[in-house]
Amino acid sequence: MKSIKTLTNGIIKENPVFRLVLGMCPTLAVTTSAKNGIGMGLASTAVLICSNLVISVLRKVIPDKVRIPAYITIISGFVSIVQMLLKAYLPELDKELGIFIPLIVVNCIILARAEMFASKNNAALSVLDGIGMGVGFTFALFIIGSVRELLGVGEWFGITVTANLFDPAIIMILPPGGFLVFGILMGLINKFSSINLNKNKDCASCPLPCGASSKAKGDE
Repeated sequence: MKSIKTLTNGIIKENPVFRLVLGMCPTLAVTTSAKNGIGMGLASTAVLICSNLVISVLRKVIPDKVRIPAYITIISGFVSIVQMLLKAYLPELDKELGIFIPLIVVNCIILARAEMFASKNNAALSVLDGIGMGVGFTFALFIIGSVRELLGVGEWFGITVTANLFDPAIIMILPPGGFLVFGILMGLINKFSSINLNKNKDCASCPLPCGASSKAKGDE
C-alpha cells in the first residue's frame, strides 16, 4: 500500500541522515548524548508532521511565487510552539539543545519534505511522510548520540556502561568526534547496502558503481 510505503520510506530507504545526508548541522552538533539526540529528533518530528499537514491542506491556496516564504512562515510558527513547550516543561533539554531548536526553521529536511511531498500530496499521506521522516531522523540522531556518549563519556542515559572498561575519549563528544562517528556509520551502511545490491538480480540496470551491472552483463 502507498500509505505503508510512505510511512516506512524515511526510516530506512530514504533516511534523511544516513541516505539523503540532510540536516547535518543539528546531527553533528547536538548528538553528544543519546538523550539530546532523541530530544532534537522528536522536536523536529513534531514540526515536520504539523508543517506537512498544514502545507498539504493549503497547497492549492498558496500562490506558487511565494510558496517558499509561506512554507518558512508556517514552519517557524510550529518551531516557536515547540520551543515554548520545551521551555515550559523540559527546561534542561531546552538549555542543552540551545540555538538548534530555533534553527529547525531552516532545517533542510523539513523544507525539502514541504516542497517535494506535502505540496503535492493529500493531508493523510503528508502526515505519514512526516512521521516516517521524523522517526528516521530521530533514529539516526539516537544512534550517533549513543555511540558518542558511550565512547566519549562512558555512560548511556546517565548509566555507567563503558567507563569502567576503558578511559573515555573526550574527542568523541567534541565536533571531530561527530564527524568521525558519522563517517564510520555511513561507511558501514554503504558497505552493507552494496552487498544487498549485489545479491539483487533486478539491479543489472542500476547506475550505482557497486559492480552489479557489469557482473550481470558478464554472466550473460
